[in-house]
Amino acid sequence: KGTRRGGGSAAPVLAPRRRERVDISSSRSPRRIRVQALNVETMREIDPSDPILSPPLRIGHGFDLHRLEPGHKLIIGGLDIPHDRGCVAHSDGDVLLHCVTDAVLGALCLEDIGQLFPDNDPKWKGQASDLFMNEAMRLCDEMGYRVSNLDATIIAQRPKLSPHKETIRDNVAKLLKVDRRLVNIKAKTHEKVDSLGENRSIGCHCVVLLVKK
Repeated sequence: KGTRRGGGSAAPVLAPRRRERVDISSSRSPRRIRVQALNVETMREIDPSDPILSPPLRIGHGFDLHRLEPGHKLIIGGLDIPHDRGCVAHSDGDVLLHCVTDAVLGALCLEDIGQLFPDNDPKWKGQASDLFMNEAMRLCDEMGYRVSNLDATIIAQRPKLSPHKETIRDNVAKLLKVDRRLVNIKAKTHEKVDSLGENRSIGCHCVVLLVKK
């Protein structure tokens, strides 16, 4: 069986996060919230009273793909899965969590995971991807939304993921702060076609629905 991450090595030391700033205007102007993402200098202003900028529903799509090579761990949904090869990546290469993070950020119309956590920044070298998910969910909450449901499809010729799907589902539901019944994790092969089907890469697609709190 796969093993949960986090029990062995100490978590990397990160630079202190900037103080999160929330600017609520007074007088006659509508309430405006300014949000700032970790590792990004620019601020973004949101007006929750504007129906165009604060729709009741937001939909985000995520996609990620990593090369598979011997000598690397295969981490999927926070689970270390036994395999003869793993993802080549700057962080831990968790294809599912990267995909879900991008879907949440995309639904919010914010910068993508590569802009928030660039792969040329040594601070994120080997970083567990739950940190990326937590940052996306912090921004989601700050902008006044919560996750309604998630549908994800992992594409891998090997290994067989069905024995691990329920644990992965629990991990993702916890990170999204939803009941596990609102998270769907599917696994498909690529019928031995191209790099995905030849066990040289692993991919993931997902769709997330956000609703206003």
